[in-house]
Amino acid sequence: MKKYFPVFSAIITIFLLFSCKPKKNIIYLSNNNFEQEVSQAKYAGLHIQEGDKLQILVSAFDDIAVKPFNISTMASTGSAGSGTGGSASSTPSEYIVTSEGQIIFPVLGSVYCKGMTKQQLKADLESRLKRYLTDPMVTITLSNFNFSVLGEVGGPGQKTSPSEKLNILQAIALSGDIKYEGNKTNVKLIRYSEEEGKDKVISLDLSEASIVNSPYYYLQQNDILYVEPDRNKQVSVNTSSSVDNWIRYGGIGLGLLTLILTLTRK
Repeated sequence: MKKYFPVFSAIITIFLLFSCKPKKNIIYLSNNNFEQEVSQAKYAGLHIQEGDKLQILVSAFDDIAVKPFNISTMASTGSAGSGTGGSASSTPSEYIVTSEGQIIFPVLGSVYCKGMTKQQLKADLESRLKRYLTDPMVTITLSNFNFSVLGEVGGPGQKTSPSEKLNILQAIALSGDIKYEGNKTNVKLIRYSEEEGKDKVISLDLSEASIVNSPYYYLQQNDILYVEPDRNKQVSVNTSSSVDNWIRYGGIGLGLLTLILTLTRK
């Protein structure tokens, strides 16, 4: 029976090799030249959407003249004197973009802004305000940058970004990272297209370093990310479980066979 022991050893070795087989598609940015691609990444800025909450602050040299353009300070017009840097004009006012894509701005009235970047709206408001103010300066902040991450991540659900400049890797980090069972090579990005008037679905491969050069690398507000399960990993996990079982049962069988041979010799 000793001649069969090398066969058993070879079978067990093969099982071990299969069980230790390296898994694919589990590493971020594993392909291409990462350093070169990072240098090409560009941030185009957010595009204003219906329902956005914009905090807008207007400032100028004459603090008294600027007060009518800040809703939060209009009620306290007489509480601060003229001059520069008055505290009454340091609080931004909040505007909600209507379903018509407008904000209602003091003195200026309706201002269409849907689809604009913050920089474009800033330039538009400053141009309009020059009729009333000398060297006006407008500061705009989006206060409700929400996005959702679903599927194979540690903490799925709707998230709020602390920063308006958020890339897809940061969004996944805020969601607890992709699980081992998640597929990094086919992450779905669902984004509403103003031009087409409907949601678009874009497939992104996070194993490619060139993702940082994608026009979809930076998220827009209300984007949805879906990380689907990796079927290869699920098969691999199931196969590994089967191999483990075979190894365990094979070890038990080999032990029993050894015990029987030992008892037979006696």
